[in-house]
Amino acid sequence: MNFQNKTAIITGAGSGIGQATAEHLGKQGANVLINYFSDAQRTNAEKSIQVIEEGGGKALAYQADVSKIDQLKAMFQTAKTTFGGIDILVNNAVLPVLKPIVEVTEEEFDAMFNVNVKSIFFAQQLCASLMNKGGRIINLSSHTTFLFFPNYGLYDGTKGAVEQITRVFSKEIGHKNITVNVVSPGATETAEFATRPQELKDRVAAMSAMQRIAKVQEVVNVIAFLASEEASWVTGQNIKVNGGAI
Repeated sequence: MNFQNKTAIITGAGSGIGQATAEHLGKQGANVLINYFSDAQRTNAEKSIQVIEEGGGKALAYQADVSKIDQLKAMFQTAKTTFGGIDILVNNAVLPVLKPIVEVTEEEFDAMFNVNVKSIFFAQQLCASLMNKGGRIINLSSHTTFLFFPNYGLYDGTKGAVEQITRVFSKEIGHKNITVNVVSPGATETAEFATRPQELKDRVAAMSAMQRIAKVQEVVNVIAFLASEEASWVTGQNIKVNGGAI
C-alpha cells in the first residue's frame, strides 16, 4: 500500500497501536500528524518522527487534549496548513476506566465520554469540511463490546457509542467518497498490556482461536488497509481484529 502525498492525523499516537500506526503510515509515504496527550509521551512522539523521517516521510508531533474542541480544531487546521490537506484520520485516543458500574463517579463518566466519544464525534464533524474527497476515517473500538466483561460497563458504553456514530456518519459523508469504519482489536501486545497479570494474559489468549494475543502490527495492518485506496468499497463496518475470540 502506498500513502504517498496523503496526510494522516493519528490521535493518541504517543504509545501503543496509535504510535505504531503513525510510524507505519509514515514509512509508507504519508505525511503524519502525531497527536499525543501528556508530556511523558513527547519522547515517544519524537522517536516516531525520527523513524518516519529516516524512511523518507514527513511528520509533526502535536500535543493536544482531543476532548477539548478548540484544541481539536487547532490540530486539524495545523495539519491542513502544514501538509496541504487531510486524507486520513485514525481516532485512537482513549481513556480507560475499568471498574464496576456501581463504583463509577460522575467525574469518571464525563471524562471517559469526553475523550472516547466527544472527541471522535467532533473530529468527524471537522472532516466534513476539512477532509479531502476520498478520505478515510478509522475509529478504534474494542472487541469487549460484545463480550460482557465485568468492570467494562463504562468503557464499553463509550465504545458502543463510537460504533453507532461510525455507522451513521458513513451514510452522511459517503457522497464525498469518504469511508468511515471501526477497528475493534482484541487483547494486543502493547506496553500497557504487558503490565497486566500473567493469569489475565493466559485467560485472554485462550479465548482466541489461535490461543494467543495479537501483535501490534497485526492490528496496524488492518487499520492501514482501511486507510488505503484499496478499501474504497468498505464503509460503515466494524472489523473485529481479535483472532476469533469468543
